[in-house]
Amino acid sequence: MLINVTLLFLSFFHFNQEKHLGSIERLSNEINDLIHPEAKIEILANGFEWSEGPIWSEKLNSILFSDVPNNVIYKWNEKNGLSVFLKPIGYSGKVPNLKKAGTNGLTINSDGDLIICMHGDRMITKIENLNVNKKSILVKSFNNKLFNSPNDLVYDSNGNLFFTDPPYGLLEGDNDKLKEISFNGVYMLSPNGDIKVLIKNLSRPNGISISNDEKTLYVANSDNKNPIIMKYELSEDGVNNPEVFFDGRELTKKDIGLFDGLKVHPSGNIFATGPGGVLVIKENGDHIGTIRTEVRTANCAFDEKFEYLYMTSDMFLTRIKINTK
Repeated sequence: MLINVTLLFLSFFHFNQEKHLGSIERLSNEINDLIHPEAKIEILANGFEWSEGPIWSEKLNSILFSDVPNNVIYKWNEKNGLSVFLKPIGYSGKVPNLKKAGTNGLTINSDGDLIICMHGDRMITKIENLNVNKKSILVKSFNNKLFNSPNDLVYDSNGNLFFTDPPYGLLEGDNDKLKEISFNGVYMLSPNGDIKVLIKNLSRPNGISISNDEKTLYVANSDNKNPIIMKYELSEDGVNNPEVFFDGRELTKKDIGLFDGLKVHPSGNIFATGPGGVLVIKENGDHIGTIRTEVRTANCAFDEKFEYLYMTSDMFLTRIKINTK
């Protein structure tokens, strides 16, 4: 055990000294169009217990992200580095939850409001125009039952909010006595406040994103017994024609991590956190490479110019330069 701890310390020290970690696995030359052959994974900040849910704020010219166990949202930018944006946030003690986790996924709507998955308070809230003094509840229940622990979320151009609700924010998961909804769902909240469940049959729905043409919904299933990314046809009625977009069972045999957050690049390629780091997957499901972060990576986000991919990688906030062409 002493040897393992020493090695971990030396590895951590090496990461800090070099300010870089990992490598790029290039399975196809096509990945060179997205990530320059000499690009490196930069460590921007460290010391987090579990970093999650990054989103770029154009207004703040910063990346915002969660440290889930520590009940805090951080802000990082080139000028000032790391600072606390909101704390405490995610768990208030007003909602039954023995795990007491903070926030998870974040996004920003078309009005510039920060939308937050409150893992501990089991709801989704809004910070109006990024003003920390203007917080309100966006949605807190389905059929008068508390959500499990909203995890990740994405808007379409019509203002519909799609979000996932696995049981990770509950101390005993599916067996938690405070769990009120029997399934782990994927939901859609319309601009008028109507909410409907779209998907009930995924064991661990987690990361969620929408294709550029808004015809396809991608949902990651973070289950080591069924590590897959699903895709669904979007329609006015909800979702149709479920299909496995990417099967990660072979990758989980050799690499750490499960499918978690995912984002769609303007090229249509999907950047999906999963076994080994961040997988780059074409629209047809071909895996063309992996940003190998060496630690479990929870989620990722682009800046508004798509110059960088920011990654929440366990104890780190990292990024890598992306080709903008």
